[in-house]
Amino acid sequence: MNHVLIVDDETEIRESLQSILEEEGYAVTCAGTAAEALTLLRDAAYDVVLLDIWLPDRDGLDTLGEIRQLDASNVPEVVIISGHGTIEAAVRATKLGAYDFLEKPLSLARTLIVLKNAIETRRMREDNKEFARQLAARGTVTGDSVPMKALRQQIKLMAPTNGRVLIYGESGTGKELIGRAMHAESLRKERVFVELNCAAIPEDYIESELFGYRNSAVAGGPSEKRGTFERADGGTLFLDEVGDMSLKTQAKVLRALDEQRFLPVGASHPVHVDVRVIAATNKDLEEEIARGNFREDLFYRLNVIPFFVPPLRDRKEDIPLLVKEFLVEFGSQYGRPRVEMAADALDALKQYHWPGNVRELRNLIERVIILNPKVNRIERKHLPMLVYRDAGKPAARGEEFATLLQAREAYERDYILKKLDECHGNVSRAAESLGLERSHLYRKMKALGVAVREQ
Repeated sequence: MNHVLIVDDETEIRESLQSILEEEGYAVTCAGTAAEALTLLRDAAYDVVLLDIWLPDRDGLDTLGEIRQLDASNVPEVVIISGHGTIEAAVRATKLGAYDFLEKPLSLARTLIVLKNAIETRRMREDNKEFARQLAARGTVTGDSVPMKALRQQIKLMAPTNGRVLIYGESGTGKELIGRAMHAESLRKERVFVELNCAAIPEDYIESELFGYRNSAVAGGPSEKRGTFERADGGTLFLDEVGDMSLKTQAKVLRALDEQRFLPVGASHPVHVDVRVIAATNKDLEEEIARGNFREDLFYRLNVIPFFVPPLRDRKEDIPLLVKEFLVEFGSQYGRPRVEMAADALDALKQYHWPGNVRELRNLIERVIILNPKVNRIERKHLPMLVYRDAGKPAARGEEFATLLQAREAYERDYILKKLDECHGNVSRAAESLGLERSHLYRKMKALGVAVREQ
């Protein structure tokens, strides 16, 4: 449902417009002053603002300028309305970013047409921004190993279809990247790619995340929210860790897939969508079905085209290419464009078993670059101690430290970073895993020079 904000000091006009627009299916909020309107706009998202040019506390065109300065992700289209319209005012409004200019008394037919076009313009603008962001973030499916070559061929063959895809693979293997690559080569590539990690959303909120809500269904939140199914309309919805959904949620997803429509929480009318679903899991769903944890009918809906992403330990010949890609990425990000990996360091990385797969390798490269700001050639001694131990060469690392204290601090730093990687940057969970109080872990991180970013 599209949300319109009417800003006019005349009560009769506000009430009349609100009644008409609500009959047309819009959600409508009203404000009588510029100050009230700006407060509403900072608290919730609106698609279009119908803004009177004469307001009791501020000029409407000045208010338009302030609206255009709001958070770029939350800027609505603005249609100026006035009973004293002039060409000069219309030109100024256009220069300030107004979508259109309507004169009072308002023509109902023209108002509805302008409103519809303004909403479509905003939707296209948001879709284009999302698409541009995805282009910048999207990488390629890296690897010259036989499994990765086969995977790229499978993507090329299956991406142009509308068949649902289920991607299997251990955590950190790059299942989301495969999903993005599928979308990028599909017939829906001009529309959005929306992702939702089913394991990261609490059970009480996952339904509203998937299907959205209306009429203040969530206490303390905005009056309505578009769910991931609705936001992905016309594009691709990527459901990560789909095996972690509850049976109750699975039933609703199954119905949405079958009917291509759903009822948002608190809504009285269903929303129709055209969505291609790509799901991913690190679980054996057939085992989960046998245990009663996953619906067999949903499995068959999702498993139209199965993909398997191999773990990094089964394609170690791809490690040099991945390392090169991550060195370029993080070297550029941290102002170090010419960082390279020495042969002895690369050999150690090839011997490590990579329980965290590609994600662990990527995090390791970023960590090494951050912790060695003056080093442009990463050598074996710069790698974390856990890599050494796994490579079967535990003694070599200690030779580079002058004192036992330095060696102990280096080990503590590596171990803490490892736990933070496992907990995806969540300090509270890492502290629990380490058996420390959260405040104690923060103090130790500060002392050891460990910075953490939520992943």
